[in-house]
Amino acid sequence: MTEIVDYELFEVPPRWLFLRVETADGTVGWGEPVVEGRSKTVRTAVEELLDTYLLGEDPSRIEDHWQTMYRGGFYRGGPVLMSAIAGIDQALWDIKGKQLDVPVYELLGGAVRDRIRVYQWIGGDRPSDVAEQAREQVDAGFTALKMNATEEIERVDDPATVEAAATRLREVREAVGDEVDIGVDFHGRVTKPMAKRLVEKLEPYEPMFVEEPVLPEHNDALPTIAEHTTTPIATGERMYSRWDFKEVFEDGAVDVIQPDLSHAGGITEVKKIAAMAEAYDVAMAPHCPLGPLALAACLQVDACSSNAFIQEQSLNIHYNETSDVLDYLADPSVFDYEDGFVQIPDGPGLGVEIDEDHVREQADGDVDWHNPVWRHADGSVAEW
Repeated sequence: MTEIVDYELFEVPPRWLFLRVETADGTVGWGEPVVEGRSKTVRTAVEELLDTYLLGEDPSRIEDHWQTMYRGGFYRGGPVLMSAIAGIDQALWDIKGKQLDVPVYELLGGAVRDRIRVYQWIGGDRPSDVAEQAREQVDAGFTALKMNATEEIERVDDPATVEAAATRLREVREAVGDEVDIGVDFHGRVTKPMAKRLVEKLEPYEPMFVEEPVLPEHNDALPTIAEHTTTPIATGERMYSRWDFKEVFEDGAVDVIQPDLSHAGGITEVKKIAAMAEAYDVAMAPHCPLGPLALAACLQVDACSSNAFIQEQSLNIHYNETSDVLDYLADPSVFDYEDGFVQIPDGPGLGVEIDEDHVREQADGDVDWHNPVWRHADGSVAEW
């Protein structure tokens, strides 16, 4: 039996945390455990889990390790713990695939596809210049885009705000035509009364989906919002386990789930969430505005999940101002996009090779990203 003998954590720009796990036979597995803006908190959780449960253990018992990390603590769930588990889980699968010399998807039943469609972000945090950016991305070969619906928005806002959101989507639709899909992200910024108005106003321009129309703590409002549109409803980036997703499957309001492979328990858990979704005829588009390890983990699950239909990725996203996805890869061509698709990486483990020297160099700097705190005109905190 080989055993886990060491691990290291690297906070790297723009806002990522990488985990390196090493076994006694020299195999190295990588994962990406992070909550954007809370990397130091998650780092401590990862250290606690590895020191308490995994050092000295056989890395191949992935399901048992997952259950131990999750159920071994009386208090469980939530973004910090589940993100810590997720990154460790990714690293364990990377190790297992490398030791058996196969990609992870081969260990999960084999591939149902050779490649998957990806979408590209446009417009930034406060959406602007969306039509021109949309044209540029379509010219670059993307066939699907995503944009924020609004900037900060009041609990009950004026008609001009609703009209501005509709105008932005209309301009993008007119710029790219009907053969390009456009996802619209409400980002949890919108309250139930405004979400009802917005989904009706956006519907004529046929968005691919409206994402997180309300915060996940208000998922009970999704059936009401769904009654106001035929546009697919998407949510899930701030839901962390199959138990969080159970309610939205049962009430039937959600059409697309978006679990994050670095937040929702990793490969082990998201494969189970995908299977649950399939039973309810719900599609999957994993959330991934993160780094190369998170994306590689997503693609391994996409490869063997028949209900996965499109993949988020963060190349050139507005958050990546100092470093980008490809900077940390020894072979960036693994994420070459062609005709709006990316091939499923077929190398062993996660299928990507990390440039470890570059990671160590970047980790020497000060990385302290936090999302902005927005405020309404009256000074109260707005949802970002």
